[in-house]
Amino acid sequence: MTIEQKKVVTIHYKVTDVASNEVIDSSEGGQPMTYLHGAQNIIPGLEAALEGKQVGDELDVTIAPEDAYGEYSEERIQKVPHDAFQGVEKVEPGMAFTAQTEHGPINLIVTEVDETEVTVDANHPLAGKSLAFSVKVESIREASEEELQHGHVHGEGGVQH
Repeated sequence: MTIEQKKVVTIHYKVTDVASNEVIDSSEGGQPMTYLHGAQNIIPGLEAALEGKQVGDELDVTIAPEDAYGEYSEERIQKVPHDAFQGVEKVEPGMAFTAQTEHGPINLIVTEVDETEVTVDANHPLAGKSLAFSVKVESIREASEEELQHGHVHGEGGVQH
């Protein structure tokens, strides 16, 4: 069986930041990741690189920002008044929030706080980074009808609901 649309795929992986060679995440010593191929459960560049692979295949691939978490955009940085954080006792750099917008929820990281304003960054923390993946395909199976309807994997390695 090969990796293609609507298959459930299990992989072991390690991802590093190409610029710093820092390991960002890894399944080494832990559970592999299971996802529904073609359902946008993983970044587009990695999904494309895995297409057509089989159980036991190993690959090393570098994914450019536009095929990962996007380019870093200065336009996604904003200054907002302190009262946008009503109910939060003390807003500090590094805090993460989810803001509701007309286009749906977006994640924000506080980068700076001064007396009148809070600077927030809506860029993904990995935006603008090229990522190097080392991957081994562990298993491939047919997705259930329920998994296809929900757009994600259920059971072990997936969502429990």
